[in-house]
Amino acid sequence: MSYSETVVGVGSWIACSIGMMVFNKLAITAMPLECVLVATQMAFCVIAMLFCWQSLHVGSMRDLLRWCLVVPAYSGMLLTSILALKYAPMTLVVTFRALSPLLSLAIERFYPEPLRISLGMVASMAAMVLGTAFYVSEMPTSNWSGVQWAVANIFFAVADRLLQRLMLAKDQYPVDMSKTAITLVNNLAGALLLIVAAWLHGELGRVPGVFTVMDMWGGIAVASSCIVGVGISYTGIWAQSLISATSFLVLVNANKFVIIFIEVLAMHNKKRPLGWWQIIGAVITVAAGAAYGKASEIQARKTHNNERQPLVKDTAYTAKAV
Repeated sequence: MSYSETVVGVGSWIACSIGMMVFNKLAITAMPLECVLVATQMAFCVIAMLFCWQSLHVGSMRDLLRWCLVVPAYSGMLLTSILALKYAPMTLVVTFRALSPLLSLAIERFYPEPLRISLGMVASMAAMVLGTAFYVSEMPTSNWSGVQWAVANIFFAVADRLLQRLMLAKDQYPVDMSKTAITLVNNLAGALLLIVAAWLHGELGRVPGVFTVMDMWGGIAVASSCIVGVGISYTGIWAQSLISATSFLVLVNANKFVIIFIEVLAMHNKKRPLGWWQIIGAVITVAAGAAYGKASEIQARKTHNNERQPLVKDTAYTAKAV
């Protein structure tokens, strides 16, 4: 694994993540059928992956079945993200999502090689909670319906990241599947799950009416979310194979500042603009997430260096020196 590959992989995911957040917000406004929208995005991704059929590889049926355990978490993560955006601003979603490392770190304690906790990591986590409290203190009551989906999204996102990390990282228990095969399985099985959910939720019968009233810009937003969804599906798996689950959740926090900037300046609700305490709280939470990422990276480096030290010193050499 090279440094340049890590930069390109994580950087590509950040670019797709920003685009996905913005276009999803626009798409769910134009097409308020969450299950149908996510299923459409997944179906588009499946079609795109079929053009890469030569790179599809599945080592065994056991590998395929193991990876299918990721599908419910992956689908739930996408669906709850759309639902949170449907009922709340983007800053609420990114603020609460910045709390993901807290849950991720707790679960990673059960991994074969868990990361040790430092004072800097604890301070960063405290700042995350403080920033979230600032954001909530000035939040309109109408946004609380989005909070429940944002919290649910944290659990699905952490489950998705940890399962993918467990099955992709070379130092864990990796599956023998290509990235394109993983992307195809995630979206094909996920689309089938969400089509069933859309039928149970009564969304399928409302599709013709929604398309009838959708304007050109709404159609562009939905199409753009599908295109960016292809990129984020592939680059997400690519980045997962390069860095730890906790690092993945925190090192990409730079894109959260961009999202806050976009919503405050270009996509804010004129009737209910973001309050200053909300903006300050969001910035503190995201900054604390970035600080946590740096602290965890430093701690991981220290742990690695300590493990390289000999367990027993050369006693013969010590005795001769004395």
